[in-house]
Amino acid sequence: MKIFVYAICKNEAQFVDRWMDSMSEADGIVVLDTGSEDGTPELLCARGAEVTVEVIAPWRFDTARNRSLELVPGDADICICTDLDEVFHPGWREALEQAWTPGASQAAYRYTWSFTPGGGEGVVFWAEKIHCRHGWQWVHPVHEVLHWTGEGRPGPKVAAEGIQLDHHPDHSKSRGQYLPLLELSVEEDPSDDRNMHYLGREYMFKGRWDDCIRTLKRHLAMPSATWRDERCASMRYIARAYAGKGETAAARDWYLRAVAEAPHLREPYMDLAMLLYERKEWDGVLYFTDCALRITERPRSYICEASSWGSLPYDLQTMAFYHTGRRKEAARAAGSALALEPGNERLQRNLRLLEG
Repeated sequence: MKIFVYAICKNEAQFVDRWMDSMSEADGIVVLDTGSEDGTPELLCARGAEVTVEVIAPWRFDTARNRSLELVPGDADICICTDLDEVFHPGWREALEQAWTPGASQAAYRYTWSFTPGGGEGVVFWAEKIHCRHGWQWVHPVHEVLHWTGEGRPGPKVAAEGIQLDHHPDHSKSRGQYLPLLELSVEEDPSDDRNMHYLGREYMFKGRWDDCIRTLKRHLAMPSATWRDERCASMRYIARAYAGKGETAAARDWYLRAVAEAPHLREPYMDLAMLLYERKEWDGVLYFTDCALRITERPRSYICEASSWGSLPYDLQTMAFYHTGRRKEAARAAGSALALEPGNERLQRNLRLLEG
């Protein structure tokens, strides 16, 4: 099989060598540079990438992705869309070739989107940016996704279990363009429930509580908004917005709705535990953290949040046991928290104090 990697970039000279090393198992690498001023195109060319420089105006991620896809030779079998701040673990090609089957249209693979300050994995989900050469097009100005435009139905999607892609971004880069592009995306396609959810979430990130609440209630009312995990997330974000407005009772009610919507997820239980922790309602903290910890299979979707699968559940239990006079149980919970985050000095102090 002929496998090509394609990407878009702008001012990412710092990532060129690491990225090219990571992508070197491909048969070819093509890049659309959208106006770098730091020498990125020259560095990529020196490492063997085929680079086209073209400014996309007005800027849209889907337009740029589609233009970069056009650079892939028509006789390629498999296309892999990555960004320059992403890194494959070695051996990805062999894993892809083993997973790919005749007639397949896409491959899903494990993607670590973020890392904790201690270096552990943060948000992890399964991405699907590996696809056959023909029949696909990117859609949406931001949070772009692949849309099938070929004849008939797309071929099967395969799970490439052995592929791991890590995201190591430049956190100094602004994401200010995301909100206007999301607003444009919803304006262009108001029936798309996914973009409505993302827009409401972006309003939450910006602290625009009323816009967040209004938009996510619109998401929940959409007939196509049927994925329980994402509906649960919308309810949790509404709750956070109410908490941001100081309306604790409304926040609690929406967190409870989130639990009822997706009781198979840790996140709503942990949100309630945090709310009760802030109110010093220790028995409630113990109840909801226990509910969260009973869920032992981590989902493969982007909805999964790192904190719920890290030390936080045991950390909150430590505090709750301590404040209800159960020092032995607090020490045990503190040990479990530290085992998940051994470099955390605060957790180390907690355990020493409880065992002293």
